[in-house]
Amino acid sequence: MPHEGPVDAVDARILLELAEHPRATTLALADRVGISRNTAQSRLTRLESGGALTSFEHRISPAALGYPLTAYITAQVTQRLLDEVAAALAEVPEVLQVQGISGPVDLMIQVVASDADDLYRVAGRILAIPGVERTNTALVMRQLVDHRITPLLRRVAGE
Repeated sequence: MPHEGPVDAVDARILLELAEHPRATTLALADRVGISRNTAQSRLTRLESGGALTSFEHRISPAALGYPLTAYITAQVTQRLLDEVAAALAEVPEVLQVQGISGPVDLMIQVVASDADDLYRVAGRILAIPGVERTNTALVMRQLVDHRITPLLRRVAGE
């Protein structure tokens, strides 16, 4: 669900504090930002319901769960079956994220695997989905910049 309206400087400061102190109470966040507890609670509720504050799943390492390999699989799909393909991909536990992209391929699929043989199995499962016409797999060799949002929050917060 998209966020309704832009995040303002106060929202950004709340989110920065939450990023730095994920276990902070609403009262602690309010104190650190310099707003009332009710204002902080109201803004957090709006950020959550509006989609600006999303899942904390990014903080869980797939490697810690036994999936040290990450790969991106691009897929060309039969356009009229796009919704069915997306639903089938959502049923594959190793699929972390699927994005529809522009260009010669239709989907960018982030997957994890326990080893090369497991990646081969996952890629084969994706290719076997009705409507998937062709795939290409690229193994992530090294993470150079972790997923982050803090630099954008700092900009919006005016820091």
